[in-house]
Order: sequence, then structure tokens, then C-alpha cells
Amino acid sequence: MKQIPILWKITVLSYAVVVFSLLIGGLVVIVNIQEVEERELRLRSMNTARTVAELSDIKKGVQKPEGWKTVNPIAEKIQIINDTDYIVIMDMERIRYSHPVNEMIGKPSEGEDEASAFAEHIYFSKAKGEVGIVLRAFFPIKDADLNQIGVVMVGNKVPSFSEIMMGLIKEILFIVMLTLIFGLIGSYMLAKQIKKQMFQLEPYEIKRIVEERTATFHSLNEGVIAIDNHEIITIFNEKAKKIFDVKGNVIGQPIRSIIKDTRLPEIVERNQAVYNEQIIVSGKVIMSTRIPIRKEKELIGAVAICQDRTEVTKLAEELTGVRNFVEALRVQNHEHMNKLHTIAGLIQLGKTEKALHLAFDTSEEQECISLFLNEIIKDDAVAGLLLSKVRRGKELGIAVIIDQNSNLEFFPNQLDHHDLVLLLGNLIENAFGAFESAEIEDKRIEISIEQTADMCSILIEDNGCGIQEGQLQRVFEKGFTAGKLGGTGYGLFLVKQIVEKGRGQIQISSFEGEGTTFIITFPMEEEEELDGI
Repeated sequence: MKQIPILWKITVLSYAVVVFSLLIGGLVVIVNIQEVEERELRLRSMNTARTVAELSDIKKGVQKPEGWKTVNPIAEKIQIINDTDYIVIMDMERIRYSHPVNEMIGKPSEGEDEASAFAEHIYFSKAKGEVGIVLRAFFPIKDADLNQIGVVMVGNKVPSFSEIMMGLIKEILFIVMLTLIFGLIGSYMLAKQIKKQMFQLEPYEIKRIVEERTATFHSLNEGVIAIDNHEIITIFNEKAKKIFDVKGNVIGQPIRSIIKDTRLPEIVERNQAVYNEQIIVSGKVIMSTRIPIRKEKELIGAVAICQDRTEVTKLAEELTGVRNFVEALRVQNHEHMNKLHTIAGLIQLGKTEKALHLAFDTSEEQECISLFLNEIIKDDAVAGLLLSKVRRGKELGIAVIIDQNSNLEFFPNQLDHHDLVLLLGNLIENAFGAFESAEIEDKRIEISIEQTADMCSILIEDNGCGIQEGQLQRVFEKGFTAGKLGGTGYGLFLVKQIVEKGRGQIQISSFEGEGTTFIITFPMEEEEELDGI
């Protein structure tokens, strides 16, 4: 079956509304006209009755036998002059002295609504007759001594609904034609504008597009969340519900009531996009892109696209830990090979005592460093990392000094050995890079890890080239590098992410040509977990 275009549907519907409105308006107008006509008839009828009752000829005629011969002609003249349907004059015996039907003159009236008129009452009454509804005004006739001697009744037919319409037929036809013409034009223009706002699409096409896009949103492997200008959720697909552990239908609810620490409203406030930002939510690593939604340059909301990178990050951290251990073994192997070659050379030169002494020193040094790290650092991954960096420093001619008072027994809340390995590894590598362009004889990197029941503090200090004052505020930006060879600009950015994950604070002080100090503190007490996108 062929679909009727929406343009014609809207045109016919709006046109029908116009016609219906015109009909209702016409009925109201005609009813009002009828009421106005009735009020005018009341006033005219009563004035006519009063005028007739005050005439001296009428008063004299009512008191004479067969006085209707003089009264009726007078009443007929007044009836014509005042455009009244009929005038009936009666004496106190209810004998008619005037009547529109001559045969009724001289005969008594038996009207049911006339009794009060003979008791000096002035009033109106309505009576339904053969010609329709008649409005009658009653007025007493009094003599010079104010004694009632008769009654004047003036009747006027109330115009019916159809009579009023026929009286206004020309005006009604003109208004109807004018309204219908402009109604048709207006209806078509309205329908055309609505069709334009609907992108020239038919309802069934819009329905199909909505269904297809809704299915597409829910089948995406990324979480999609959209809000309007009032922070009300308009899109929240299934993947987003899975990422943020949300259940049920949340469309139409405020975003802050679903995700407490959401950052999506900031996009509406700032009207600026944020791309590929890594954040921590409920222990998960989320890669979030947040973009403002605009329609013809007008901001109407914001959308967030989220990817759960937890497993990928864990794998990367595992690989980072393995790489650190491999690097430590490589450095240790390189150092031991050099010392073995030295010991072999001393033996060949016959200096066995020096060779033996060197072998004992090497073994003792290795054992001391390992024992020291095992005592102060209870996690093997962190201890292995520090050992590799000490060996790496020796290879580069940099003294990596670990504070004797350092200790690490357990991790701060929200953090694990992956986070600590990543944080320490990036900070120490950053310190190594500070010596690439520095001509310093005594190169040192000092490391301190102190832990109490309330706080964990990490200090990394070097005496390298330092950071320029203008670059100090940008070191944590993703992709920013201060000139380190082979630097990616992600090291300190990841450090900042880990600090935020552990609800910690980071302080940096640096002087160009003197060195840089990083101090990071983490609270050890449990804090209320917040979410954010």
C-alpha cells in the first residue's frame, strides 16, 4: 500500500483544525449575538410597555366599556413605530383592549404568566409559541391616583439561531472564504516547514533511521554517552553500561546522578573537545574522548566515547616489568663479563691474589645490594626495578643512591606493583635523560621511598640539566618532551595518571643547570571512590 506523503497529511490535518476552529468560533459568535439581541429586545419591549402605559388615551380607554375601539388603533400605531411584534392591553378583568388578532379583542385572557402583572409587578417572561420563543414585557397601567386599572404586555419574538445566521449570511460567507483560503495557504506552509525540519523525511523513514542508529549504538565496542545542554542523558549504550556498571534505562536522567564525578558536563561549559584522555574509573583504565555536539554552530550537548583499556594496560605494565628485569639482567651480565675478563687477565699475569680479591668484592657487592633491597622493599617487582636502575646507572656513569631509611611494605589504596613499577621506572628514566646534555662529573640520582600508616612518600632527585622555567608547567602534558633524546612525551603523563588514581599529590621543583626533584605522596587511608568520564 502506497504511503501518503507526510506533507499532505500535515496539510489536511492543520486545515481540518482551521475549519473546526472556525466552526467553533462561529457558534460562539452567533450565540453571543443572540444574547445581545435578547438584551436589546428586553430593553425595547419594556420601554414600549412603559410608553403605552403612560398614555392618557390608553388610561381613559381602559376604563370605558368597549374602550378597545380607541385603544387598539393607538396600540397598532405604536407597534409599527417601535417595531414590536404585538401589544396587548388588558383591564383589571383581563379583558383584552388590543390584540394582533381582532377576534380576540373584547375577550378575557387566560395566560398563565399574567397573574403577577395584575399585582403591580413589572417583569419579563418567555413563552414558546407557534412562531417560536417570544419575550414578553409586563407593565401596570395606573390612573392619576396611582390605582392600577390595567396591564400592558409587549411581545417580541426572539430571533432563532438559523435566523441570525441568515441575517449574517453575507458576512459569514466572506469570513469563511477568507479563512479557508488563508487556512489552506498557512497549512501548506506549516507542513512544508515541518517537512524541512524533518530533513524531508517521511515518518516511516525516520522510524527506520532511529531503529538502525539505536541498534548501531548498542552494538559498538565503545561506550557512547551523550547529554543535552541541561546535563540530561540522551544516549547511554550497552557497552557504556557495562564499563560503568550501570543497569536499567537511564535515558532522561541527570548524568551526575548516574556517574558521580562525571567530566562530560565540562565539555558543555567549555565548548571544547578532549581527545584520547586516559582516566581511572572504579579501578578500570578508561580511554575517553569527549566532544561537544553542535547544530548550525549552536551547542546542544556533548558526547563521550569510552574504551576500557584495563586489560591492555595490565599487559603493557607486565611487559614493562619484564623489560625492566631483562634490562637488569643485561646490565648485570655486561658488568660481570667485564669483571670476569679482568679476573682472567689478572690470573694470566700471575696475580692470583688480586684476582681472588676482586672476585670476592664483586660477589659481596652484589649480595649486599640484593639483600638491602629485599629488606626495605617487600615487593619483588619494585625491588627488581630498583636493582636494574642501580646497575643501569653504573653503566652510564651515574650513581643511583637509594636512601638507607627507605621502606615499602604494602601499596597505597587503588595502586599495585604495576603502578609503582611504571611510576618509578618513568621518573628514574627521566632522571637518566637529564644527564644526556649535562657536562657533570659527579652525576647522582637519589631515591627515597618512605611509608607510614597514613602516607607513602616517594622522592626522586637528580643533579642534571634541570627544566626550563617556561616548560615546568607543561611537563605532565601528553606528548610534551623537554628535549630528551628518543622521548615520547608519555612518561610523566602516565605518572600523573597513576598519582590521580592513588588520590595522591605530586610536587616538582627544578632549576636549570642544577637538577630536578619530584616528591609524590599517597594517602594510605581508604577514601570514597568516585567515578568520572
